[in-house]
Amino acid sequence: MLRLTSIYLLAAITHADAVEIIAHRGASYDAPENTLAAVNLGWKRNADAVEVDVFLSKDNRIVAIHDKNTKRTTGHDGLVREMTWPELRKLEAGSWKNKKYMGEPIPLLSDILATIPEGKYLVIEIKCGPEIIQPLAVLLERAKVAPSKTAIISFSFDVVVAAKKQFPKRAVYYLSSIKQNKNGGRWEPSVELLIKKARTAGLNGLSLGNMGSQGAVGNKSLVDYLRHMRKETTASDLGFYVWTVDNPKMGKLLADLGLDGITTNRPAFLKSQLNK
Repeated sequence: MLRLTSIYLLAAITHADAVEIIAHRGASYDAPENTLAAVNLGWKRNADAVEVDVFLSKDNRIVAIHDKNTKRTTGHDGLVREMTWPELRKLEAGSWKNKKYMGEPIPLLSDILATIPEGKYLVIEIKCGPEIIQPLAVLLERAKVAPSKTAIISFSFDVVVAAKKQFPKRAVYYLSSIKQNKNGGRWEPSVELLIKKARTAGLNGLSLGNMGSQGAVGNKSLVDYLRHMRKETTASDLGFYVWTVDNPKMGKLLADLGLDGITTNRPAFLKSQLNK
């Protein structure tokens, strides 16, 4: 996300080495999502970036977890915002995926930041509100994490606006889930609306999905939508990313459209398939 230049944006992207592969919640197809095991497996499998989800705990610690409730991945029924870090750290977040990950804990974002290899970066998806921005600023400053080592994303427009104001030198992207209108078949939100919102807030780009559930391969209307989005983001000097793609046919279609990055649960598999 952070290496884009105007020349690169205009280039035709036709293979895996030219499109960034981002490990969704780590290499979450094989390892328990948002754990250090999944993050480190993502790096091991040569993802260009790893994406994790974060919430703020009751005592203002930033923890990596996707759901606001801990039940799905730990078995404990509790809201992250109502639990302290000493309570959260006791939960086991690995065995739901595979017994070999028994004992894998919910990690702090600070632990994940320490894993970023040279030449890679971490995508931080904020799942709560703008209240996390100041604690995140303190953490990134304390950890001495260079702007090039992170990107921040969120479905909340309020959050990305606040993040860009707080972190003008860090890449911030607006997430949006696109859907096809049953009356007329248009894909929404419109390209024009998303571009306008991104430019108004001074963001670095957009990340759209869910590509994996749209039956998109062979869907001409979606391909036309994405091609139009690529053209408009290029003209606006914005990055353009998609999520979550595990299907190699869909991945190839997207790479050939010239997108900047693809988020996947299977980074090594998708990259190998795109390189065939």
